[in-house]
Amino acid sequence: MNFALTLFYCFAAVLIASGLAVILVRNPVHAALFLVLAFVTAGSIWILLYAEFLAATLILVYVGAVMVLFLFVVMMLDINLDKLREGFWGNLPLAALVGIVMAAEMVALFMRGFGANDVAIPGAPPANYSNTKALGAVIYTDYVFAFELAAVILLVAIVAAIAITLRHRKETKYQDPGVQLAAHKGNRLKIVKMEPEARQ
Repeated sequence: MNFALTLFYCFAAVLIASGLAVILVRNPVHAALFLVLAFVTAGSIWILLYAEFLAATLILVYVGAVMVLFLFVVMMLDINLDKLREGFWGNLPLAALVGIVMAAEMVALFMRGFGANDVAIPGAPPANYSNTKALGAVIYTDYVFAFELAAVILLVAIVAAIAITLRHRKETKYQDPGVQLAAHKGNRLKIVKMEPEARQ
C-alpha cells in the first residue's frame, strides 16, 4: 500500500464520518460545519485523483460561497428544532427504504468495479496535460445537451426564487416610488395661523 492509497483511505474515512455527522448532530450550525469538512475532504480526494480544477471549484464554490450563505442563514434565523423533528419518526420507514435502495446501488457499483479485470489505477498525467481543458472538451462535446439542460434548470430556479421573493405580503410595508415622486410641499407642510394669547 503506497502513500497515496493510505491518504485516500484516510480522507474517505473522514468524509464518511463527516457526512454521517451532518445528519446526526442536533445543532444546525454544527451540521453546516461538518458539511464544510466533508466538502474539503472531497476536494482532497479530487486532488489525489489529479483533478485540481474540480477540487478548487468544489472548495471555492461550495465552501467559500454556498456554505457561508448557509451558515449566515442558519445563524440569523430563529429555527425551532422541536418543530423540525415533529415528523421524523413518521417519515422514517420511507427514508429507510430510500437509504437501503441507495446503499444497494452503491454496493452493486462497487462489486462491478472490483469484479472487472481491467481496472485502471489513475497515475500521474503527462507534464503538458490540462485537466481543465479536458473537462471543457468533454462537457462541450459529449455532454453538451446535459450541460445546457442544467443551465436552463438553474435559470428557472433563479427566476422562481426572484418571483417568490418579490411577492407582496399583506403584513409587509412597501414603498411606492411613484407616490414618493408625486409628493409636493402642500402635502408635507401646513401653516396654521393662530391669534396670540395674552399672559395671565
